[in-house]
Amino acid sequence: MKAVILAAGQGRRLSGEGVFFPKVLAKVAGRELLYRHLKLLRERGVEEFIVVVNPWTKGPIKDALLRWGFPFRLVINERPELGNGYSLLQARDYVDGAFFVVMGDHVYEEAFLDEAIRGQGLIVDRSGEFIDRDEATKVILRDGRVRDIGKDVPGEWYDTGFFILDREIFDHAEAVLKEKGKVEMSDVVKRAELRVTEVSGRLWLDVDTPQDLKRATRFIVRRSVKPTGDGLISRVINRRLSLLISERLVNRLSPNQASLLSTLVGLLASLFASISPPLGGVLYQVSSILDGTDGEIARSSMKESAFGGWMDSILDRVVDFSFLLSLGLFLGPGVSWPVVALAIFGSLMVSYTSERYRAATQRDLYEDIPLLLRIGGKRDERIFLVMLLCLLEMIEECLWALALWTNARLLAVLFLVWRKGRKGA
Repeated sequence: MKAVILAAGQGRRLSGEGVFFPKVLAKVAGRELLYRHLKLLRERGVEEFIVVVNPWTKGPIKDALLRWGFPFRLVINERPELGNGYSLLQARDYVDGAFFVVMGDHVYEEAFLDEAIRGQGLIVDRSGEFIDRDEATKVILRDGRVRDIGKDVPGEWYDTGFFILDREIFDHAEAVLKEKGKVEMSDVVKRAELRVTEVSGRLWLDVDTPQDLKRATRFIVRRSVKPTGDGLISRVINRRLSLLISERLVNRLSPNQASLLSTLVGLLASLFASISPPLGGVLYQVSSILDGTDGEIARSSMKESAFGGWMDSILDRVVDFSFLLSLGLFLGPGVSWPVVALAIFGSLMVSYTSERYRAATQRDLYEDIPLLLRIGGKRDERIFLVMLLCLLEMIEECLWALALWTNARLLAVLFLVWRKGRKGA
């Protein structure tokens, strides 16, 4: 199946009058609008993209398409002032059968596309949960088809800018062009009385202004949180703060750079822990909050990688080892090094067992054994406890608590995984 992406808009509301900025190359949550369409639709079976552009922005868009490596055909709309329906007409010679049409300046989440690609005609949304409803194009329906459409019509449905069409649509576009001298998609949709498919409550946005970019970034980042695995402290404290940080860093830092930032703060915490445990404990907690940003940035910017996940896991272990060793050094000659060793061993093994389970089974430990989330002892919870005890200057008690808690959890993990394995066998 093919997809036509209408990208001939001049982007003046986004970049200002007199500036022909390729709006589809604007970054939302760390990725260009156009790249998001290409990647998500490619993953859903689209074999070729027909990208319709204007003469002024064809250069940078073509360069980006060549760099990304998706199969594409670039089509020039020499008269973009004639409307986005005229852009659709330029794709007439390059599609056959059913095809998708996507407005290039829209954002869609994966769940939206999963439902939309199974529909037909115009995809509409009844909730308008994420959009500026006053600016949105409304639709009036009759017997499951479009009766009227426009920004000023009193409709209860919203045009999402996503279509599943066939070649008959070009005849309607030609007729509108002859009647009006220009052709907008809304006119074509109305004349064709397109069937509609409802996809409501899913994230989609029309990006026209810098404010739209910020709002889209915020929504995408906040929907990038992994569904399982967060400990209590992450759910209640850390994730709320890390999302605020990720919203501001996603267009500036790569996931690996975010990992390094978290690690540097963690190593700084380790340095201070051997001098001033209260300050070190606070910085340790800050590094734990920042540790959530790399995953949020990776998921929302479509830059997840096996190497990134591996590196993040290794760096977390380096920080944990360094910090707990520094607490032992702070206590001096009177410290019980077996307790320090058990605290370090248990802290490292709790994370190691989770990672090894994922590597061995390709599944998430906390999805398979949800009880472990109620037992406690995940990294975010341990670090928060360490911070509290460091602030109270209960350093020896902190090490004892970690030694007992983490190793008890380790035994629980081993038992629960063993029991699950026996049941599976």
